[in-house]
Amino acid sequence: MKATLVIKNVDNLITLKGENKPRVKESLKDIGIIKNGIIALNGEKIIYVGEGELPSDIIVDEDTIILNGIGKTVTPGLVDSHTHLVHGGSRENELAMKLKGVPYLDILAAGGGIHSTVKSTKEATFEELYNQGKKSLDTMLKFGVTTIEAKSGYGIDDFDTELKQLEVANKLNEDHHVDIVSTFMGAHAVPKDYRDNPDEFVDIIIKDMIPEVARRKLAKFCDVFCEEGVFTIDQSRKILLAAREYGMEPKLHADEIEPLGGAELSAEIGCITADHLIAASDIGIEQMAKSGVIANLLPGTSFNLQTGKFARARKMVEAGVPIALSTDYNPGSCPTENLQLIMSFGSLIMKLTPEEVITAVTINGAAALGLEREVGSLEIGKRGDIVMFDSPNLEYIIYHFGVNHVDTVVKKGKIAYKNNTI
Repeated sequence: MKATLVIKNVDNLITLKGENKPRVKESLKDIGIIKNGIIALNGEKIIYVGEGELPSDIIVDEDTIILNGIGKTVTPGLVDSHTHLVHGGSRENELAMKLKGVPYLDILAAGGGIHSTVKSTKEATFEELYNQGKKSLDTMLKFGVTTIEAKSGYGIDDFDTELKQLEVANKLNEDHHVDIVSTFMGAHAVPKDYRDNPDEFVDIIIKDMIPEVARRKLAKFCDVFCEEGVFTIDQSRKILLAAREYGMEPKLHADEIEPLGGAELSAEIGCITADHLIAASDIGIEQMAKSGVIANLLPGTSFNLQTGKFARARKMVEAGVPIALSTDYNPGSCPTENLQLIMSFGSLIMKLTPEEVITAVTINGAAALGLEREVGSLEIGKRGDIVMFDSPNLEYIIYHFGVNHVDTVVKKGKIAYKNNTI
């Protein structure tokens, strides 16, 4: 078989080779390092991963692209499995309030927070949202991200805006190097007109919005912000079970601020992920472990909100909960596309080892999107999504934080980014 692209002489080739399922406990550290590694691709697919030289049955000719991995660390393409990619405007005007210690829910109640983004997103054209989303995707790609999840949720009381967000995400998925998996999040906040009767809005989501999103095939997942002052446990359960009937798998913004029981609900329903989990209870964590719910942890949000509270990552790992790490990129609570910075937060703040961190943003991140059989590890038959880091080892990527260590990004077997050129 002919190799169309080869990366050879790799100092540290991190394969994440193993079962195509979320890793837990000690398996989080089993990252499959190969010294003096080599990897070969034919078109979009990986055809060989090993040490030293290629076997004789793989042909290299003058058309084969050869990349030299001396001094490099090579990993699967990074997966950012929780973002709010498509939105209008930004919210830097809230910085002063945050510096004064105003809680997010108070900013929300005053008409700021998500309500500000809802207004900007509604007023933005398709082209404006597309261009803003593309700019962020370009940045994510430069940081080594090859697959993301993108949530809607900034339409809320205007369903056309929700649909516009999802349509923009789908168009970007068609056009951009980075693959996008869409999530419908009409239940991101309760509209002002329904504050006195939120159950009426829940009925609208269930009877009108979910069926239409499903009919148009605009989203793979459905998510709900289950939190005090937003959607209750019962309301969240009703929305997610209804979405499942229409073919959308459930996710949950759970226990971000208050221990409402979101972790327990995610286990009861069998959500693919429960996200945030800063206030998750011991019982909720235990139940997530039993049900195999992936904890999608977002330390950048805690850092930016300056609450001093982070999800108990070590507790979750010890309990056997599979963990993923994501940016939660959004215009309010975490305006960063830098997944490498989140990796450093995961280690320096949450005390995850570098091995646990890289697992959380590769194979476990892929599993958080139901893509673990396609991406997330470097194995024969999987998609050729690969990152070359200009770093002597994995630890250095975590240790030397706040900068971009990426040298080259290969997406579906083609060079998508190299030397600051997309």
